[in-house]
Amino acid sequence: MSQKFHLEKPDHIRRTLLKGTLAFTLLAATKVSAKPLFSSPVTMNRLRPPGAVPEDIFAGKCIRCGRCVEVCPYHSIIPLDARAGVYAGTPLIFAEQVPCYLCMKCVQVCPTGTLQNISQEETRMGLAVIEKYSCITWRGEALCRTCYNVCPFKEKAIHLDQLRPVIDEKYCTGCGLCTHGCPITVSPGKKAINIEPLFAQARVKW
Repeated sequence: MSQKFHLEKPDHIRRTLLKGTLAFTLLAATKVSAKPLFSSPVTMNRLRPPGAVPEDIFAGKCIRCGRCVEVCPYHSIIPLDARAGVYAGTPLIFAEQVPCYLCMKCVQVCPTGTLQNISQEETRMGLAVIEKYSCITWRGEALCRTCYNVCPFKEKAIHLDQLRPVIDEKYCTGCGLCTHGCPITVSPGKKAINIEPLFAQARVKW
């Protein structure tokens, strides 16, 4: 008994392949783009300006007016572009490139309270963390006091213990001046002392 095989028409085959290719492409694009579209840009040495509300409400509260960017005399604050997804247009500081000099002008012009009007001492953009395996002073290779010298709150936010820098989390503002001044680059965007944005991840209490 012979079997009959029905061959599909070339046009139908092409349409099926095209649909499959398109579906795969869209799926791949979704997986690649989902993270930057909805993932916060705040990470090590990537900080919000002083007085920023917690990150889980920052994107919804900031109206992207750019006033903080315009008023910053040091050009420390940069508006994120479209690649930042839902965070596009929001302000960010790249600490190792241009840190915050705590002039506090940005908190005075924010119209929505996304940047709360606080003082220098109250600022908690993050916390400086020393990578002791990379710091040449902690490694005993040389005597470097750069992070100590540039800190606006030396002997409070940072002090020397047997000539080695030590951070006091009670006073560190996370301004990034120490990171910017550090002469040791471990990898792109990373120094021997870095700012971890610990306070940005605080949960909002309603």
